[in-house]
Amino acid sequence: MKLGMFSMPSHPPERGIKEGWEFDLQTIKWADEYGFEEAWIGEHYAAKWEPHPAPDLLVMAALRETKNIRVGPGGFLLPYYHPAALANRVALMDQLSDGRLNFGIAASGLPSDWEMFGIDGFEGENREMTAEAIDMILNMWSQEPGWKEEGKFWTSSVPNGIPDLELVQHLQPVQQPHPPIGVAGLSSPSPTLELAGEKGWLPLSLNLNPSYVKGHWDSYAAGAARGGHEAKRSDWRMVREIFVADTDEEAYEMTVNGPMGRMTREYWMPLLKAFEFDDFIKADPSHNSDDLGPEYQAEHNWIIGSPDTVAEKIEKIYADVGGFGHLLLFGFDYVEQPEQWRRSMELLGTEVSDRIAHLTGD
Repeated sequence: MKLGMFSMPSHPPERGIKEGWEFDLQTIKWADEYGFEEAWIGEHYAAKWEPHPAPDLLVMAALRETKNIRVGPGGFLLPYYHPAALANRVALMDQLSDGRLNFGIAASGLPSDWEMFGIDGFEGENREMTAEAIDMILNMWSQEPGWKEEGKFWTSSVPNGIPDLELVQHLQPVQQPHPPIGVAGLSSPSPTLELAGEKGWLPLSLNLNPSYVKGHWDSYAAGAARGGHEAKRSDWRMVREIFVADTDEEAYEMTVNGPMGRMTREYWMPLLKAFEFDDFIKADPSHNSDDLGPEYQAEHNWIIGSPDTVAEKIEKIYADVGGFGHLLLFGFDYVEQPEQWRRSMELLGTEVSDRIAHLTGD
């Protein structure tokens, strides 16, 4: 089992932007120190609990201050970028990272962001734009000068330019044919993960109930079969809420009555309920939607406890979903208790990782 992290990033509304950003950077540095292999950083605009419209800034800062960990957006919200601009930006980031960049992509799911950019996400315009954008980006990295595509939303080309004056396209990724592309899935069945399978991209399953997330693999495998790719469970990334402490009692107190509990109670659950996604986290469909708070999550979904308890819970989830190769720690704001979060990451990267090393997804 390989470890990584997935950060929205999430911070309470009163948190200073710079203070939260510095904590996010510190968590990635800790991840690198404790042997985590990758970190994915989210992008959001009009959301006070997710104040992060420029993941590339944090990605590049983290790559400069770490040695081994791969870092990338998790992902760039493609409807909000001209494909030619993003193709060049990602190529530059990959060059500066010496090939440690992951390239996460997403369609954007917040109505407040859609409104800001004038996009009709309710009718699926964001998904159309995402499909068009990634197609153009990949073509800009692979086609010869003279290639041009006039899409529904954008026009992009590999310019003929003026070669005698070196006015030509010159930025290409270090990693060929492109950096690893990751796509996160929410619904089940998941059209997004089916597309990821079809294209041979990396699948990420967000932090929902394992019995629900199990269906994500079926979508990914179906897409892989259609695209002629081998679906390897070792590539499957599972995002989970995790907190490790010396005892189960400490872990419960630090989460249910700590920042994890507050974020779940004040933001995450109201958000899921508003979009009728709360069924996705129920351990049993008959459970009452009003009873899905931190206590419920601690019992049914979160991976919290001592190193032994956490390892046992990971083993159970692994068996329940049929196996996966990467476990991604979901990030929380422990700005006021940084030592608690650092210690949890340390225990996960040392004591827990040894106990789950045999879980490879193969």
